[in-house]
Amino acid sequence: MFVHGNFSVEFDDRLLAHLQVAIVRKFRRNETLVMSWLDPLSVGDGRSSVWLTPNVPAYFKFYGSRVPRINETWLQTLADSANSSTGLVVTDEDGEFARASGPVRVK
Repeated sequence: MFVHGNFSVEFDDRLLAHLQVAIVRKFRRNETLVMSWLDPLSVGDGRSSVWLTPNVPAYFKFYGSRVPRINETWLQTLADSANSSTGLVVTDEDGEFARASGPVRVK
């Protein structure tokens, strides 16, 4: 699960590990970004986006105890996306637009 301020969204651990590296790299440079993904089918077949800023705490919750191996090619794809004008488009390892594994929550 990724939590940023009053917002949370669930991704599987492997995807989340790659997103963590890409997002933290941006935040370390004090950069903001938009992140977009496909909504889980349980809430419809839509797409969501959120504005991320390093001034708001980010929390990454992994459900497994093992750290997934980072695929440098996939990570580079995510990083390139994060640095583009479209923002971080969350993709699967095969480059397809990724779907959140659980609902988006806004408090």
